[in-house]
Amino acid sequence: MTTIFLLLCISCLLLFFTWRSRSQKGKEPPGPMTLPIIGNILQLDLWNIPESLKMISKEYGPVFTIHFGPQKVVVLYGYDVVKEALIDQADTFSGRGNLPLLKKLFQGTGIVTSNGETWKQLRRFALLTLRDLGMGKKSAEDRIQEEAHFLVERLRNTHEQPFNPANFLVHAVSNIICSIVFGDRFEYEDKKFLTLIDLIDENNKLQSNVQTQLYNFFPTVMDFLPGSHKKMVKNIEKVDKFTSEIIADHQKTRDPTCPRDFIDAFLNKIDQEKGNGHSEFTTETLSRTTLDLFLAGTGTTSTTLRYGILILQKYPEIVEKIQEEIDSVIGRDRSPCMADRSRMPYTDAVVHEIQRFIDFLPFNVPHTVIKDTKIRDYFIPKDTMIFPMLTSVLHDSKEFPNPEKFDPGHFLNADGTFKKSDYFMPFSAGKRICAGEGLARMEIFIFLTAILQNFTLKSVVDHKDIDISPLISTLTNMPRPYEVSFCPR
Repeated sequence: MTTIFLLLCISCLLLFFTWRSRSQKGKEPPGPMTLPIIGNILQLDLWNIPESLKMISKEYGPVFTIHFGPQKVVVLYGYDVVKEALIDQADTFSGRGNLPLLKKLFQGTGIVTSNGETWKQLRRFALLTLRDLGMGKKSAEDRIQEEAHFLVERLRNTHEQPFNPANFLVHAVSNIICSIVFGDRFEYEDKKFLTLIDLIDENNKLQSNVQTQLYNFFPTVMDFLPGSHKKMVKNIEKVDKFTSEIIADHQKTRDPTCPRDFIDAFLNKIDQEKGNGHSEFTTETLSRTTLDLFLAGTGTTSTTLRYGILILQKYPEIVEKIQEEIDSVIGRDRSPCMADRSRMPYTDAVVHEIQRFIDFLPFNVPHTVIKDTKIRDYFIPKDTMIFPMLTSVLHDSKEFPNPEKFDPGHFLNADGTFKKSDYFMPFSAGKRICAGEGLARMEIFIFLTAILQNFTLKSVVDHKDIDISPLISTLTNMPRPYEVSFCPR
């Protein structure tokens, strides 16, 4: 009895000191009542979680807590609090929070999902190497212009027949990152390349399945059940195998004195670090980093272009204004270049509005705090997962009147000049901002301008009937499938 009594006393003391420690640090963000195991799943619409979080923020404010199953998440809703976290406290909020599905797919390695010293070293190396290889410079622009030429010719060969342009756009965009990372582009008929693109496309579609949504709430249970989440893992394994084969080929053919691409540069770095037993540069991290760059450099930009073309079909008057600007600044005989953008404020505004409107990553990619911290007088313990909601910034009604409406005027001054906005965060902000932002901006502007320089878009349905609302998935907003004819001008 004495032993039991002592154990009870010790337990009570531990509980007291834990409570006291928490109360001294401050209260944690409020939120709806949570249930054991299932968390807040009953308060969330699995088909539109961003909208659910918007409604919860109206009741609990810009900082609140929800539970994805047993996983606690602090949501930051609104420009001010997102800026306060990602920019004003950039280091503290620089951790990567791995949703169960992200962790399952990418294993917490590579650039996107790693943390700590691994992330710091891989990101620094990637930024420097990609810069040396021309990303954000003229050489990358030359690659994009060349690929835009191939894309235009391919579209011309459709002879105005309606079709879904998704694969054409994915092929073109993917070839840019392939030329930088793998050292060469792929022919559009290459069977391995086509298989790879199909795998990526299938995973994009599988994201919206209910099993995929449920995996983030109940990963342990879902691991024992069949469903789309398992198919996504198998698809990623096949893509990983593809990149691993290219790495193996590079190991046989590279010249250490003359790196051809990102893989060669990384292999050189592995050689330099051989004496370092704690090096972050290994064949495994090369494989995952290469996969990260390939997927990120393919999916986001191609989806933005695909969505943009759908939107522009709905607004032929906007296309006419862009084409007037193209004819005035570029003409019909030369390729668009980035130097043109500063003289094309309307086209620039449309490109920005496409990215704002589609809200590709409404949750952002999840973050964590790397130490105990406070925000808005709320205490957030170290390692808490954070959702800095980009949708709340890109759809802020004070900055963008009628944010649910597609309106290039959101980025135009009264005199027609381009208007910058601090609320424009499609690539996130702070320490975890997208490493490929510069490349993506070039691709979107040059590809879209080249297409409209050469073609008028003809929808298969009346433009007033086109639905530009997104297909919402686990992390991303995707455009609805469509067909369009590209009619030469």
